[in-house]
Order: sequence, then C-alpha cells, then structure tokens
Amino acid sequence: MPDYRKMYLLLFNAVTDALAELEHQNPGRAALVLQKAQADTEEMYIQGED
Repeated sequence: MPDYRKMYLLLFNAVTDALAELEHQNPGRAALVLQKAQADTEEMYIQGED
C-alpha cells in the first residue's frame, strides 16, 4: 500500500518551495520543483502498489 502521508508531505514541501521560487521571480525553477515532485510522488505510488 502506498504511503500517502509521505507522498502528501513530499508534495506539500514542493509546493512551498515552488511558491518561494515564484516570490523570487523564478517561474522556470518553480516548474522544475513541481515536475520533480510529481515524478517522485508517482514513483512512490507505483512502488507502493507492489
């Protein structure tokens, strides 16, 4: 079973980091932070399905 708490924390922290990047006017960096979190969370979900 996937660890949803861990996945939530990863995404929550990524959103926080992305917002900080946007405050510093780094939209490209914000997008990369979110894309990495999306990929990492998806991988966690897939691994938890086994």
